[in-house]
Amino acid sequence: MSAPRDLSVVTVIIPCLDEEEAIGAVVRDVLAVGVGEVIVVDNGSRDRTAERAAEAGARVVSEPQRGYGRACAAGLAGVGPGCGIVCFLDGDGSDVPAFIPAIVAPVAAGEADFVMGSRILGRREPGSMTPQQIVAGRIAGVLLRLAYGVRFTDMSPLRAMQRERLAALGMSETTYGWNLEMQMRAAGAGLRCREIAVDHRCRRGGVSKVSGNLRAGLAAAFKITSTFLRLARARRAVGAAPAGPASTLRNS
Repeated sequence: MSAPRDLSVVTVIIPCLDEEEAIGAVVRDVLAVGVGEVIVVDNGSRDRTAERAAEAGARVVSEPQRGYGRACAAGLAGVGPGCGIVCFLDGDGSDVPAFIPAIVAPVAAGEADFVMGSRILGRREPGSMTPQQIVAGRIAGVLLRLAYGVRFTDMSPLRAMQRERLAALGMSETTYGWNLEMQMRAAGAGLRCREIAVDHRCRRGGVSKVSGNLRAGLAAAFKITSTFLRLARARRAVGAAPAGPASTLRNS
């Protein structure tokens, strides 16, 4: 898949909390691939994240109420009228912006509705993902295959979707379950889902809010699990059949 020639309709949303060390370089690297706009959502940072992001060329949206999903939703609500495709990635420098064109390409070409970068299928710097993250991605993949018949290997933050399709999914998760909810709702809606192998690096500064913090890690695991159970119960309650039209294509 060749990269799309025009990325001006792509808005990249970066939810951030206390990432002043990395965010400037991340924004500059994202803008360098030619996207139309970068929105950094400052999720209540106590450092100079917002200042550094603005200096690097991002438009900063404030969402003071903490929550990864809230930050993503605030970024989505703030996109401009010229945006046709939204892309998400983290602000700690661990995602590689050079893969954005490859993530966006199948959406822009009309070949997929939802595309996610798989860190599991790609090359990872030693220590860039904890064993718990790898296992969690595998478990989520098994559950999604059983519930929806789609195949995922990861819950990577690097992902892309048409703006209107994402807005129509009815996203509601406000914390770390946002990524899994997007995958579940996309699969449940019968959308064409694709995984593309992407590289992954160690964070470029700051401290992880989840990995390395047992309490935060357990809280994130609880939210992800509860998100899956909540959406699975809701799907059963309306008598939804297994998602036949949905599919997952995989590029390496």
